Amino acid sequence: MPAVTVENPLTLPRVVAPADAVARPVLGVTTAPSGFEGEGFPVRRAFAGIHYRHLDPFIMMDQMGEVEYAPGEPKGTPWHPHRGFETVTYIIDGIFDHQDSQGGGGTITNGDTQWMTAGSGLLHIEAPPESLVVSGGLFHGIQLWVNLPAKDKMMAPRYQDIRGGQVQLLTTPDGGALLRVIAGELDGHKGPGITHTPITLVHATVAPGAEITLPWREDFNGLAYVLAGRGSVGTERRPIHLGQTAVFGAGSSLTVRADEKQDSNTPDLEVLLLGGQPIREPMAHYGPFVMNTREELQEAFEDFQKGRLGTIPAVHGMTASGPQGS
Repeated sequence: MPAVTVENPLTLPRVVAPADAVARPVLGVTTAPSGFEGEGFPVRRAFAGIHYRHLDPFIMMDQMGEVEYAPGEPKGTPWHPHRGFETVTYIIDGIFDHQDSQGGGGTITNGDTQWMTAGSGLLHIEAPPESLVVSGGLFHGIQLWVNLPAKDKMMAPRYQDIRGGQVQLLTTPDGGALLRVIAGELDGHKGPGITHTPITLVHATVAPGAEITLPWREDFNGLAYVLAGRGSVGTERRPIHLGQTAVFGAGSSLTVRADEKQDSNTPDLEVLLLGGQPIREPMAHYGPFVMNTREELQEAFEDFQKGRLGTIPAVHGMTASGPQGS
């Protein structure tokens, strides 16, 4: 980790928070519980225990791995439906195939992101390619669910494949961090991801002892999730480490610092920074469906049962299973 990097960050544009920026306080730090998803790949539930008012417009996020698979071990998810939101799958290490009931999808690897707007609904599958199953190898990524406002929930599904080389690379004034803007905007620099709900998604690699203070839209919420390493968040330097999420309060800048000493297998602090404009609409969530009312959830489930969200391509020789979580 990470797949997308540069030899000298000082060759990149630099991000500076304004001198009068108001530092966001840290409201809390939570630890993600571990579990298994799909056919048995390990995940950390990054947002478990955080009230939705702090997450909106984000719904949930899983850190998948980091795991070194032996030959024959790599696993994915079976065919399952989605409606009413967007899934963002960011692969840091490894390779994953996506396919949907409308013929869409593709392969993402080493720094790539696939942005799937489920909208009115489809069936899809996520699995390692046969070559990875045979050989084994490293796998690490995240899947983020982003809510859609009521007016967009029934839009036609679409995909965005964002290659690692397309992300906007930035650094801090001293070159102590590499910032990858996947979606949204940071200090006027735009990432390639096109979003219906305004958000910012940044993967930051922070060198030991380095500190970053980034400008952050005041109308966005602010979250930081540690993918690897240890450090602190906020100007109060609240400790944070692998598998923990920090929730920031109001303000116009975020501060994250890497500890001077990192674990032997983790040279830097790897942190995912997220912010979005809250939708502030009622949310009804059941399994793979995210709607506004229980009646809409029931309709989604009935549509799935009646095959209205699509059918599995016959070439796979598979049958649909019940609703899955990712």
